[in-house]
Amino acid sequence: MFEFLSRFFSGEKSKEVAKDRLQLVLIHDRNDIAPEKLEALKVDMVKLLKKYLDIDENGINMNLERRNRSVALIADIPLKSSQRPVRGRKKNG
Repeated sequence: MFEFLSRFFSGEKSKEVAKDRLQLVLIHDRNDIAPEKLEALKVDMVKLLKKYLDIDENGINMNLERRNRSVALIADIPLKSSQRPVRGRKKNG
């Protein structure tokens, strides 16, 4: 029982999550990118990507990361299937 509860209240994981969130807030502030703007970008990207790929919209994760002296937008977009036919092409068979 203790082991089960310790998974939810593990101090080290909470510490890392809090640190990551703080870094993300600082990156947003320093680059003048409001969370609403990042969310709007995500919505637009999903609309575009859905034209070409079968994506898992619920699994999308977008973050800003500091890389040396610059900031990078990192988008993790899971694909549902790589077998989706390309529009305008007929299936073989």
